Amino acid sequence: MQDDIPLIVNTEAVHRRDMLRFSIGGLSGAALWTLLNRESQAHATHLTEAAPRARRVIHLCLPGGYSHVDSFDYKPQLERGHGGPIPGDATPETFFGSAGLLCRPYWKFHRRGESGLWVSELFPNLAQVADHLTMIHSMVGDSANHTPATFQQLSGFQANGFPSMGSWLSYGLGNETDELPTFIVLPDGRSLPSGGSANWSAGFLPARHQGVRFQGGSAAIPDLFPADPIDPAEEKASRRLLERLNRTHQTGRESNSLLQARIEAYEMAARMQTSIPAATDLTQETRQTLDEYGVDQPTTNDMARRCLIARRLVERGVRFVQLFAGGCFGGEPRHGWDSHEDCRTDHQREADRVDRPIAALIHDLHQRGLLEDTLVLFTTEFGRTPFANAPQGQMGFGRDHNPEGFTVWMAGGGSRPGFAYGATDEIGWKSVEKRVTWPDFHATVLHLLGIDHTRLTFYHNGIERRLTNVHGQVIEGVLA
Repeated sequence: MQDDIPLIVNTEAVHRRDMLRFSIGGLSGAALWTLLNRESQAHATHLTEAAPRARRVIHLCLPGGYSHVDSFDYKPQLERGHGGPIPGDATPETFFGSAGLLCRPYWKFHRRGESGLWVSELFPNLAQVADHLTMIHSMVGDSANHTPATFQQLSGFQANGFPSMGSWLSYGLGNETDELPTFIVLPDGRSLPSGGSANWSAGFLPARHQGVRFQGGSAAIPDLFPADPIDPAEEKASRRLLERLNRTHQTGRESNSLLQARIEAYEMAARMQTSIPAATDLTQETRQTLDEYGVDQPTTNDMARRCLIARRLVERGVRFVQLFAGGCFGGEPRHGWDSHEDCRTDHQREADRVDRPIAALIHDLHQRGLLEDTLVLFTTEFGRTPFANAPQGQMGFGRDHNPEGFTVWMAGGGSRPGFAYGATDEIGWKSVEKRVTWPDFHATVLHLLGIDHTRLTFYHNGIERRLTNVHGQVIEGVLA
């Protein structure tokens, strides 16, 4: 039998030191390789058979709920019905309990590029890259309240404590570099979004998968460098001592992911003393690039710098970069898109801050050949109503929350460019064609990254949890 054939070894070709090297390094190396391969195979069970179309994600989040009927979802009937009653017998359920008269778009719409996608004059620069965009006009959410709606947008659940999409990708794919975090967050310079840092939490996943927040100013991460110079030999000795103490303290506490994450964070911090300054140093960019993004311009500078840093981060292997264009709701003026009182003023102010930088980011990624495998997402927690935020029968200048139908878009990374998917009704109120839920959206993002959303799971409190819960279908129509 085949099993009975003896193994013949050419002993003349095997030296004693080779055998010694194999016994010391080869066997242990083989064991290590087996362990690594086993872990790799364990994590690979959630990957799709098809090759991934995207390798990384830049997620642009617009807190507050921007108005789709003023930006990307053109409704001629809304113009014709301006100042009239809401059609039909349905009584709208609004956040503030009042639904005024129909209100036409505050900005004119035009068909853009070769694709003919509708983009209003609110976003003149994004209009110039319309042929790269994949519009989803039929999004729906489950809440008209900012905080739970934002949580659902980012984690798939309305409650706090669930991992964000960036954390799931960190867990499922890991990073392409050891020098930078897998998941980096660049908040609006004015304020954090509703829910604060919970929006980039790792939830019940190991803590090392949570988002790392970069702050504005000269230091992206506070206290990354010591306040006073340290002798290199002393620092090296201190690091060795700290490593021994950490490992000793960790013995018997292996299940504490927070402790392991803290150890890894300090190890990463040492590497980031070199990588972070390089990634955030915009003096390495040409003056032309800085001008295209709007760096050093009063209105666009904050978003321009963050968009440019996002491009530099994904170039260096960061898997998921999340930018917030808008902060917490409320305040005067508002730090976001929550335009109840004066949609024209609020939206114009916010669009002026972000339109040029985001369009430059899309164009820059395309020029550098990065857009092909970088998925750019542009989302908000819900849209706004086609009728005024005013008492019944009256007109107003603002719009109420509308989770029943709104628009988000994606670009690059295997999405179908210059394409519009789904539709709301004739006035832009409710999704009526090819309805898309957040689980559908998340399933599609994971699919483009080569992940089967039904198989990327984590066992927690007796349940195999996943980003899409028990729902979600890949939106085949938006795939290139």
